[in-house]
Amino acid sequence: MRKVIGIGETVLDIIFKNGQPICAVPGGSAFNAAISLGRCGIETRFISEAGNDRVGNEIISFLRANGVNADDVNVFPDSKSPISLAFLDDDNNADYIFYKDHPHDRLEFSYPEIHPDDVVIFGSFFSVNPVVRPQVAGFLEYARERGAILYYDVNFRKSHSDEIMKITPNLLDNLGYSDFVRGSREDFEVLYKKDSADKVYNAEVSFYCRKFIYTQGQDPVEVRSDNGLSKSYPVEKTNTVSTIGAGDNFNAGFVYGLLKHNITRRDIERGLTESQWDNLIATAQLFSNECCKTESNYVSKEFGEKMKHQ
Repeated sequence: MRKVIGIGETVLDIIFKNGQPICAVPGGSAFNAAISLGRCGIETRFISEAGNDRVGNEIISFLRANGVNADDVNVFPDSKSPISLAFLDDDNNADYIFYKDHPHDRLEFSYPEIHPDDVVIFGSFFSVNPVVRPQVAGFLEYARERGAILYYDVNFRKSHSDEIMKITPNLLDNLGYSDFVRGSREDFEVLYKKDSADKVYNAEVSFYCRKFIYTQGQDPVEVRSDNGLSKSYPVEKTNTVSTIGAGDNFNAGFVYGLLKHNITRRDIERGLTESQWDNLIATAQLFSNECCKTESNYVSKEFGEKMKHQ
């Protein structure tokens, strides 16, 4: 059976609306995708670190309770769990403030067993952070050598805009490792000051990776691919409670689609058909829409149970 391995940060998201905290949920970009996939019955493993505190203990318990293998989540003796404050605006889009105990970024783990066509999800600042880059790059190289499919979510926040020059070599390496690259309009406006899928793909991405997904909130999802495909996918209107996990669950849905439709590395190297792209974007949007209906960062358990039986 194919499996999914996520690698990324863990964080406690405290969510505010109208200046008041309304809930606190475990989060992190790859973490949110892993939880949703675990809830849908996909064999999922997560590589990360957590604080040696009550929050860290609850995050690890939460992973396991949702069917995700947390054996590779490190806890260091003096570490504290990162905190994110997410402030929802009138449209329920979030603005973030992050608090992290950076000196304790170490990331020690044994490489999990990887088979051809397993899927690795990685991204956000974690994947380009110079402090843990040697470990992340070593794992990506290992996964690539063993035939895994690598899915990269750029997810670069404006809070890190002053570090762009420092992380650019790592970003380019990530693009080169990847079979799929997804990023939002906001990501690429921060990184490249470019605001269209074609500008970003042609100037910044296509040399490294030829399968590109460009999301832009309620505007259409744009796909550019090596077989000449250039297609827009309308976004279904939904009653949005929170957009915090929307992109992360788009990733989860896309990866779920790779497994559900049995899309392998050989298919990817040969070039995906338009029909395969249609199926992948459909499941990505399905997961993203489901997440936006709640204040949590993942699809609901009920949705997960439904997907298990499809």
